[in-house]
Amino acid sequence: MADDKRLRAQLVKLLDFKEAHVDFDRAVKGIPARLRGQLPQGTEHSLWQLVEHLRIAQNDILEFCRTAKYKEKKWPDDYWPKTPGPRRAADWNDAIAGYRRDRKALQQLAANPRLDVLAAIPHGTGQTYLREILLVADHNAYHIGQIVSLRRRLGIWS
Repeated sequence: MADDKRLRAQLVKLLDFKEAHVDFDRAVKGIPARLRGQLPQGTEHSLWQLVEHLRIAQNDILEFCRTAKYKEKKWPDDYWPKTPGPRRAADWNDAIAGYRRDRKALQQLAANPRLDVLAAIPHGTGQTYLREILLVADHNAYHIGQIVSLRRRLGIWS
């Protein structure tokens, strides 16, 4: 029982890790609106595209974990915004709020002692809840690193 509590605490922490690398909140803090859709030469994605991709992918995995009627998205079309910048000014804040809301929901899922994190997701093809939580953490860390790198290229990282 104590090991289970420690594992769950580590999973909750992993989804918002602030020790080994920059966390999402620091990575997106203070980005000027005029730079959110910029694509410096040699970059594949803008800050907006990275933030929105993180939100979409994390939400997709959350929905897979908790919804028996989950519908698989089409890769890559459904996972990346089509425009380099947000269509509306509010889209940026909505994406960040959505990311935070879904991160919290995943943390609650990981912390739920009634959920066996090692169990296969009933409507999946062998994926476990633990696998999906680790997948989210790994995916997010990768793209958050891209956000930091792009901010450096744009001269807005300190």
